Amino acid sequence: MNASHQMHWETVYRGKSETQTSWFRAHLEESLRLIDALALSPDAPVLDVGGGRATLVDDLLMRGFQDIAVIDLSETALAEARLRLGAQSENVRWIVGDVTETELTAAGYALWHDRAVFHFMTEAADRTRYVAAVARAVRPGGHAVIATFAMDGPERCSDLPVNRYDAAALAAVFAPHFEKIADSRNVHMTPAGREQPFTYVVLRRRHELAIT
Repeated sequence: MNASHQMHWETVYRGKSETQTSWFRAHLEESLRLIDALALSPDAPVLDVGGGRATLVDDLLMRGFQDIAVIDLSETALAEARLRLGAQSENVRWIVGDVTETELTAAGYALWHDRAVFHFMTEAADRTRYVAAVARAVRPGGHAVIATFAMDGPERCSDLPVNRYDAAALAAVFAPHFEKIADSRNVHMTPAGREQPFTYVVLRRRHELAIT
């Protein structure tokens, strides 16, 4: 784990409330819409990458999902999410770590969700590790929902540089292990009232390209 990155996010979450962070939404409506369209079984294993204290896990539990894991660099963010969920938090696996370094079960997930970890991967080596991690962790026929800032979105977030993508470029990063089956554009309104355009892609894991 990159210690400086971990400390950065710990500092952010310790110093700012939910509504003081630009990415806050009461519910991740676009992510949920795309996930709902997949019509996954309630026992489908789901991994929320960079879930922090986001409410996606709450809404997935309300939909009846029974096998959910949330990974984030910030122990503080995950602790706040656990506190919010109360007793329900015992039904979730909480992982503090860097998703490019954490050992995840091979082909262990039917759905990988990431609303905006990947766009912080500004170095080619980091992107390569990330793609390898998702390709290894998502089972053949499984899906990944990836969101990043759109081409007209911010160039930085939380004082860090980001990469911006359109749907074609974002999907191309994950080829040939994944094929794009859907995409969308979503404009997020920050708590401060600023518009942040996002690109979403829904990717399906190809069967013939396993990673060992």
